[in-house]
Amino acid sequence: MATTTAAPGLAVAATDPIRSFLSSAAASVDLDTDLRDLAADLTSDPAVPYRSLRAIWCATTSDTRPPLRDLLQGADFVLPSPKPREKSDELKARLEKLREIQERKEYAELVRDVAPPSKDEAPEPFSSYKDQIGFGLHVVVIMFTGYLVGFSMFKALFNNSAVLSAAGGILGLVGGMLVETVLFIIRSSSKELASSVPRSKKDQ
Repeated sequence: MATTTAAPGLAVAATDPIRSFLSSAAASVDLDTDLRDLAADLTSDPAVPYRSLRAIWCATTSDTRPPLRDLLQGADFVLPSPKPREKSDELKARLEKLREIQERKEYAELVRDVAPPSKDEAPEPFSSYKDQIGFGLHVVVIMFTGYLVGFSMFKALFNNSAVLSAAGGILGLVGGMLVETVLFIIRSSSKELASSVPRSKKDQ
């Protein structure tokens, strides 16, 4: 015996021939009561389950029912929409934590050159573009100054000899580079020493 509930699964769009067949089946005295009720319920639905339609069609006498092919002609199949997948509470919490971590990283990246360094962390040399550009300009000035000094000295000593003056300029340039290297080593050592002294006192 068929049930009065719509069968799940494949469904077809309710066309005029299908509605007409269901209306006649709902009024037919040859069908069981449950099938007549099912046909009456499906008459107003926009989509009709194929199993229910076939059950009603099979229970109808052959002389009062249309061919199944003609009944389904022009009817489109209606596929049920998949149920959206729900995320578990554990997955939601993990995604929220990852989102917060990503936001903190992006914020730290934005304020890296603006926020002051922590007291416990010593600033790294050349940690910003300003330090890098300043050091580069300083090296260029030192080298240029050394070249001018060497060029002028050799020019005065060797009676305006162009070759020797150029050699003196090169020696002055190299000397400027050596001086800048020594100064850089001294500055780096002093910064490391200054940063290590407070930490050692704090540990004591």
